[in-house]
Amino acid sequence: MKKIKITVMKVACYEDLMEKYENPMENACDMEPGQVFTADGWQRPEGFCESAWESMSPFVMTLAYGGENIYDGWMKNSRSAMISCNDGFRPVSFLIEALDDEIE
Repeated sequence: MKKIKITVMKVACYEDLMEKYENPMENACDMEPGQVFTADGWQRPEGFCESAWESMSPFVMTLAYGGENIYDGWMKNSRSAMISCNDGFRPVSFLIEALDDEIE
């Protein structure tokens, strides 16, 4: 099984939607562009958002087990995926890449 690199690429914030629909929250998301996490297969990396993990874990698992070419040529790198978390107020985009490193 491969290790998976997860990089935070973008963090959006839809303040108009937050103001209209969301109850005020402190520290709703602390992800920042450039942050990098490494997943050992199915294990969520320490400090990684649980909600974001729920959105991406099937893709992580596919890549960890050697799957490639998700959605028939969607990504230029066939061993990667661009996935967003399911937060409609502040979605975060993550680049998920299979590494050559095997989990011991």
